[in-house]
Amino acid sequence: QVQLVESGGGSVQAGGSLNLSCAASRYTHNTMGWFRQAPGQEREGVAGIWTASGERFYADSVKGRFTISQDNAKNTLYLQMNGLKPEDTAMYYCAADPRLLVPALRTTDFRYWGQGTQVTVSS
Repeated sequence: QVQLVESGGGSVQAGGSLNLSCAASRYTHNTMGWFRQAPGQEREGVAGIWTASGERFYADSVKGRFTISQDNAKNTLYLQMNGLKPEDTAMYYCAADPRLLVPALRTTDFRYWGQGTQVTVSS
């Protein structure tokens, strides 16, 4: 079983930054990503990466503010979040899949999930 553990969440003011990390027990996935879920809302895709090539893709709502990256040697995925807005408040989840997924950030496409880390942005 693949284990994913997120960290780095917290409470910040609007305009602030946070760095999320996802430690994986295995790094044999072809696609990894970050998703978020706000209270009362459905889970939505934030950013994804094809691990072999390092190519990245983002939801329109976070383009220019968030950056997804990886460290293969450390089996770790990152999400650098800048210019945070109250609307970014959500539980953030790391996800992985052994397949090379289309860059659509569909929740149902990913097989493995972490337990999440809370991000709260105040105005």
